[in-house]
Amino acid sequence: MTPMPAYKKLIAYPGPIVILGFGSIGQGTLPVLLRHFDIAPSQVTIIAADADGAEIAREYGVAHVIERLTRKNFEPVLDRYLAGGGFLLNVSVEVESLALIKYCGKRGALYIDTVTEPWPGRSEDPSLSPSRRSNYALREEVLAYARQKPNGPTAVITMGANPGLASAWVKQGLWNIALDRGMSMDKKPATREQWARLARRLGIKVIHVAERDTQTAARRKQWGEFLNTWSVNGFIGEGLQPAELGWGSHERHFPQDGARHGFGCDAAILLDRPGAATLVRSWTPLEGPYHGFLITHAESISIADYLTLRESTGELAYRPTVHYAYHPSDDTVLSLHEAAGNNWKPNESERVVGPDEIVDGADELGVLLMGNKKGAYWYGSRLTIDEARKLAPHNSATSLQVVAGILAGMVLAIREPTAGVVEPDQLDHEEVLKIAAPFLGEQVGVYGDWTPLKDRMTLFGADIDADPWQFKNFRVR
Repeated sequence: MTPMPAYKKLIAYPGPIVILGFGSIGQGTLPVLLRHFDIAPSQVTIIAADADGAEIAREYGVAHVIERLTRKNFEPVLDRYLAGGGFLLNVSVEVESLALIKYCGKRGALYIDTVTEPWPGRSEDPSLSPSRRSNYALREEVLAYARQKPNGPTAVITMGANPGLASAWVKQGLWNIALDRGMSMDKKPATREQWARLARRLGIKVIHVAERDTQTAARRKQWGEFLNTWSVNGFIGEGLQPAELGWGSHERHFPQDGARHGFGCDAAILLDRPGAATLVRSWTPLEGPYHGFLITHAESISIADYLTLRESTGELAYRPTVHYAYHPSDDTVLSLHEAAGNNWKPNESERVVGPDEIVDGADELGVLLMGNKKGAYWYGSRLTIDEARKLAPHNSATSLQVVAGILAGMVLAIREPTAGVVEPDQLDHEEVLKIAAPFLGEQVGVYGDWTPLKDRMTLFGADIDADPWQFKNFRVR
């Protein structure tokens, strides 16, 4: 067992903690949790579908139980550890998040996850409409439960890097732009309406979660192999869901392959194509312009919903367009290209590159706020693999950014244990960033003059709009 040196403790927690799933995120979270929570290893139990990471659990003296949770067995399995309450950290795949949230509500246990997961098969079920396979539908189902249990045990949903930290970065970014413009601001906004009014006042029309992962492994991708710097199954699952985006009030051209859901908040639309096959133009300060995948993500919907303003009649007054623009590691892009050519059938093998296998690179992850007169403004984290190794064991740059969000969400849940279901947008963004900051490398805000029309090639015809912030100008395919 590895002795834990003295570190600043963020909070004490007396009850049992279950980590459900022990892939790259679970393995990265465990040492940080033990280091910064006032807990003993005996309080923590890992439940995982396989033996991956079992040696890491042994290293820290934590119980590792191999058990695949299903619809039939998840309650009795969890009851061994959480029947009297506790904290469930869900970083698993193919275990329904809503079922776990309801379970924790009945047992009086706190809960956190990084993505809203369905039971196996839903995302690939051709009998379901694209809308019912979407993150939008999964979110609406969780929020419907939340309205029934407004004061239950706190369940922080979709709280990692993105979704999660992205919502805090949006607020901080809006505030930074307001200060940089010398706007008269008595105090920071405190409600969703006040944040939405600030975004509208600043002229924000589009928000990207703009990410470029440049990490590379010593052993590069092999033929027939799907390689990723985090969960392969998790990425393939969300990549094959419909592309989804928050749909802004300024948009004039509804996509030909787009559709509204016809239920719920109506803050987002979907495209009748997988996110892993949908490319958009975006920009980060270090990478510059790039093409990223419009992968469905909860923050695309929740941020758009949070920043929505309506007239007294209910008519839409303001909303930005919000979506993910993800350029994963180069070998992951090759893996996607190979899988697409095989009609999205699973590759023969898969490999999550461990932190020790990565030889170089960084994860540049932030939010890109566009439409303001000062130019596009990117705010977020630049974290190299070398920095990640120094900050926390068993982490890559990608995993540690997620772990930072998890840690912040768990602290806030313990502080306020009866808040019911909570999205990242509802959390105190300053507290989130204060807790997460030590794990994020360089947090910076950078202005740029980039737009999706800048330096566009004129050799071929293009269907563009003179307003650069129209979605049709961002879309590549």
